[in-house]
Amino acid sequence: MISALAVVIIAAVILILLLKGPKKDEYRIIKVYEVEGDTVVSRETIGDINAYGNMVLESGDLIKVNSGKLTLKLDDDKYVYATENTEFELVASGTKKDSKTTINLHEGEIANDIQNKLSDESYYEINTPNSTMSVRGTVYYVSTYIGADGKRYTKVSVFDGTVETDLVTGNGIKAGGNRMVSKGNEVIIFADDDDTDYYADLREIKYEDIPADVLDILQEINESKYRFDIPENITNDKDEGEEKGPFTVTFKYDGKVFGTQEVEWGHKATEPSLKPAETGSWNFDFNSLIKDDTEIIWE
Repeated sequence: MISALAVVIIAAVILILLLKGPKKDEYRIIKVYEVEGDTVVSRETIGDINAYGNMVLESGDLIKVNSGKLTLKLDDDKYVYATENTEFELVASGTKKDSKTTINLHEGEIANDIQNKLSDESYYEINTPNSTMSVRGTVYYVSTYIGADGKRYTKVSVFDGTVETDLVTGNGIKAGGNRMVSKGNEVIIFADDDDTDYYADLREIKYEDIPADVLDILQEINESKYRFDIPENITNDKDEGEEKGPFTVTFKYDGKVFGTQEVEWGHKATEPSLKPAETGSWNFDFNSLIKDDTEIIWE
């Protein structure tokens, strides 16, 4: 009688295990959380797609924010914010427990909000043409651009947590010289045809150099989960009596107007895709914020 009861119990346990089955991995969901303006997603299998809310993204997607701004949501606890004139490739694999995320930032600027510490099996990194950044969990901002001197610059500003930076040569090889950038600090990296190096030592974040739309993003992050201070004297508001814009940016070559752009207050001008001459460059730092009518000369 006892033996028969034991057999029944064992059979019941086996049946429960079979019905329950092995625990499945929680696969990653990466999607467009919010989009304003014009963003195009380029996918090798189907070509270009206009981004839309709740659009599910795939590893290998090339994303270009032509105007406005874009927010991506990864695994429910990672957010990527991109502003206009930003282009990047998204590479993602693994599950929520061992997520592997790489953002190849070709041009422009993105803010990152990684709300929970990554597992030991996970990583999250951003690559630019001259550097790579890796984190475990943090809030930070990365911009990459060509300066007036023709050099490639990358700026990394850390608002919460710590980011490890590493230099990368023109052929994509890590060149060492890694630095840890802690909360409240930033670092600038430059590269030209001959060298890749840090522009200067670590410094405190210069909030006055952060674009107005990025400051808006940082304030949004703090509203959802407060983690850092934004100086009270740094806001997106214009000084009393200051013009609101938009402003006209005029590009001149050989004394004549080559082209114009309309730029909102606190935003950046975009370097023209066409050049007026085979040699020379625009005498202007395109990472500067426009706050009045501006004239840019080709030299």
